[in-house]
Amino acid sequence: MTYATQTTWKEIMKTLPADYQFTASYQPEEEWWDYKGHRLHLDTFRNPAAPAKIIAFHGVGTNGRQISMILGGPQSKNGYETIMIDMPTYGVSQVHNRKNVTYDDWVEIGAALIDRELARDNRPIFLYGLSAGGMETYHVAARNPKVKGIIGMTFLDQKDQIVRDQTTSHVLMGRIGVPMLTLGKALGLGRLQLPMWFASKMSALVNDKDLLKVFMKDKTSAGNLASINFLQSYMNYVPEIAPKDFDIAPVLLTQPDADKWTPYELSRPVLDQISKVPVEVVQLPNGGHYPVEHQALRVMNDSIDRFIKRNL
Repeated sequence: MTYATQTTWKEIMKTLPADYQFTASYQPEEEWWDYKGHRLHLDTFRNPAAPAKIIAFHGVGTNGRQISMILGGPQSKNGYETIMIDMPTYGVSQVHNRKNVTYDDWVEIGAALIDRELARDNRPIFLYGLSAGGMETYHVAARNPKVKGIIGMTFLDQKDQIVRDQTTSHVLMGRIGVPMLTLGKALGLGRLQLPMWFASKMSALVNDKDLLKVFMKDKTSAGNLASINFLQSYMNYVPEIAPKDFDIAPVLLTQPDADKWTPYELSRPVLDQISKVPVEVVQLPNGGHYPVEHQALRVMNDSIDRFIKRNL
């Protein structure tokens, strides 16, 4: 499968402002990367003249093509080379044994992708992540510090009980369900798969209810299944560098101010501990968790452009 045949993204694209919609002459190239048994899909806007690259990560309710529309394409217009990856079990990546995939694998792949891009050339690399991808930028940078800045829609420590209570599908999932994941894995049930909507507050992915229905029927993003192996590792991941010691690169949070899933308060436990590098917070007016609102997208992409220029 490629995004030529996976068409749900086109329905989502119709809800975006006209200047965010792809055309015959404005769309990403599709590339493939073989890594440890996976055939990973990359959307790319290559530009050898670009002063920097952006590697972008989706979250647990989106995929790489959905990030291409709101971030990859617009930042290519700003003059940057952009690479959007489908992490294993999401998007159109071809996965070796999906039930064994863990969040640790995602972090490892992100770190390896940095090295892969630096092997092509030595231009500066910035990381961007939407939703869970935001904290993934932190985790990846802690694993591979060869980045100039990290940009996230959220920075969530899922080990924090308040974060668990508010980002899982129900407070009982945060209080009882998450510990049960560890028990289930210990009992040999790690390969059992659950719908992501059952585990997380997927109902708050976008603020447009009709658009949410489009996302939820998409098995490559919000309608995905995740194994207990993945969920347990995601909810309990310990970064290689604690926030109080993080000194690798400046941080930008692009916070949608109408985000009903992960409001700013949930990122503060991480960001308030970071003192060794600059931390900037930009509010996206009227933006939902996956922002489709024009002003939110404009402010997001303008702030990312300024952040990169400032840190080159």
